[in-house]
Amino acid sequence: MTDMIAKAAMDKRLAEILTPVIEDMGFELVRIRLMNGNTPTLQIMAERPEGGIEVDECARISTAVSAVLDVEDPILDTYTLEVSSPGIDRPLTRLKDFDTFEGYEAKIETGELIDGRKRWRGILAGIEGDEVLINIEEGTVGLKFDWLTEAKLVLTDELIKEMLRARKAAAPDTTTFDDIEAEDGPQEE
Repeated sequence: MTDMIAKAAMDKRLAEILTPVIEDMGFELVRIRLMNGNTPTLQIMAERPEGGIEVDECARISTAVSAVLDVEDPILDTYTLEVSSPGIDRPLTRLKDFDTFEGYEAKIETGELIDGRKRWRGILAGIEGDEVLINIEEGTVGLKFDWLTEAKLVLTDELIKEMLRARKAAAPDTTTFDDIEAEDGPQEE
């Protein structure tokens, strides 16, 4: 079974090099893309196994990845490195993502026509074996994961509310911290 973390040959090579680094740090690679432009951008999306990632964690990954890329030197041209979270309307690149985000609206594309279409939009209904289940107007459809070329969550009010609720639940409880007391000493005037 494949995944959609890396598509192009260069992306796959970069994933081979960088996945162990990212996993050793306690994170999972969600997607990697080397995007062309005036200055190519290497985009890395990562998260904790339970989901989420903080800005300082992205910075730590960026530092570690940069060191490995400097040694391995797989990219010949100058490039910009971008390490980020998958975001709210995240790409769905692994089979488990379709199970994790069951109940949310998603857009899915297949490489070949399936029942006369390549684009699917509906509510994710989990997985069954190697099939992604999606509820569309006509009913529930099972799409083999290997058939998929793109998939992402659709940005909806419900998705935003749920992500904010999850973020708030994961935030530390600051009411249990001790107050900081200032030491007595010379006071500036």
